[in-house]
Amino acid sequence: MKFDVIVIGSGPGGYVAAIRAAQLGLSTAVVEREHLGGICLNWGCIPTKALLRSAEVMHLAKHAADYGLSVNGVSFDLDKVVQRSRKVAAQLNGGVKHLLKKNKVTVIEGEGKLAGKGQVAVTKGGSPVGTFGAKHIIIATGARARTLPGLEDDGKLVWTYKKAMTPDAFPKSLLVIGSGAIGIEFASFYNALGSKVTVVEVMDRILPVEDAEISTFARKAFEKQGMRIITGAKAGNLRKSADSVTVAVEAGGKTEDITVDRVIVAVGISPNTENLGLEGTKVKLDRGHIVTDEYCRTGEPGVYAIGDVTQPPWLAHKASHEGVICVEAIAGKHPHPLDIRSIPGCTYSHPQVASVGLTEAKAKEQGYDVKVGRFPFMGNGKAIALGEPEGLVKTVFDAKTGELLGAHMAGAEVTELIQGYTVAKTMETTEQELMHTVFPHPTLSEMMHESALEAYGRAIHV
Repeated sequence: MKFDVIVIGSGPGGYVAAIRAAQLGLSTAVVEREHLGGICLNWGCIPTKALLRSAEVMHLAKHAADYGLSVNGVSFDLDKVVQRSRKVAAQLNGGVKHLLKKNKVTVIEGEGKLAGKGQVAVTKGGSPVGTFGAKHIIIATGARARTLPGLEDDGKLVWTYKKAMTPDAFPKSLLVIGSGAIGIEFASFYNALGSKVTVVEVMDRILPVEDAEISTFARKAFEKQGMRIITGAKAGNLRKSADSVTVAVEAGGKTEDITVDRVIVAVGISPNTENLGLEGTKVKLDRGHIVTDEYCRTGEPGVYAIGDVTQPPWLAHKASHEGVICVEAIAGKHPHPLDIRSIPGCTYSHPQVASVGLTEAKAKEQGYDVKVGRFPFMGNGKAIALGEPEGLVKTVFDAKTGELLGAHMAGAEVTELIQGYTVAKTMETTEQELMHTVFPHPTLSEMMHESALEAYGRAIHV
């Protein structure tokens, strides 16, 4: 069988690329070895948000008295919490299957690899399925959890994300190694349900890709909720017993043994570039990740790559957008290249954290003279009415041109609010457009307005 486009992998990059290719009239196939929708839909972005929603409801129930309500005997059923998460994932998996069928995309089950120019060989369980031809081949194989020597996932005491989402029993104590979005989300989930959580981070602050001010705010909030956070620390010398783990944590020149029921390792990702037939091609790798140009083209003619298998940032929405850019370029539509400075990042903890663009420090490093605006949730009527008065909105502008360089938030629903700044940044908005935009009242979004005003000494409510 021959196609115009074959996509290897059906995650948020792969299936979106396939659907867009089909919309453009290209005969398209997707090769998938396990789950339609990939890790994000089945074991990442979506089911983790279902778990975190359960934790959020639990938190609200425990604080019902703050709202004049009476709720007695608050508890949780771990199996049902997990079942709900898996049901959500299954529903969306079925949705992707339906969308591919609707758009007449051929789904080929198995593992795909390059087998010569314009050829993809597919096997399943070690047995050949067939060799398929295509003018254009898109690699969208994603990534897997990175492991550290001595801290490999054993499925019982030491977990990566998959086991952390489907625990057999609830750990009364937990050590999370790594404080990026994945680590902090799991720490927030288990902490909200009552586990004694310790977070260990090798960098000098948690959420290290975020603005330093936001990281500091988030740390204080997490510690107020009972988390213990150790930064500038290294975990090692793991010792296992029947149902607990002791980890030697080195920080500040001292080593402390911490004993917990379970350990979650969340120290980044490793790209799935093995067994793809890249040997002998002109595809180049950088620390394991495939190198591409602005239209997702590799060094091998007719071979493209998108998503987590390529360069950072490693985010589902970046993969999806790359998929669209890639196939539109293939179809001769001349799409705009992706601007990574306009890709938002979100952490769905409590409080939530979200950002887009340059941090204050990065802007200064790049030579910008900046104007910075800040607005606290405490100054917003909707936040107070919601019972969510703790939070911060921060905006960074170019003092010379007024260009919005970056926006950074922590607090309730900021993962929804950030898209307003993302649209503004994509449109190359200045402070004038933001100042002259009418924001509805009472909403949390008013803080976005006030933060822009505050950068220029014009804030009203602070």
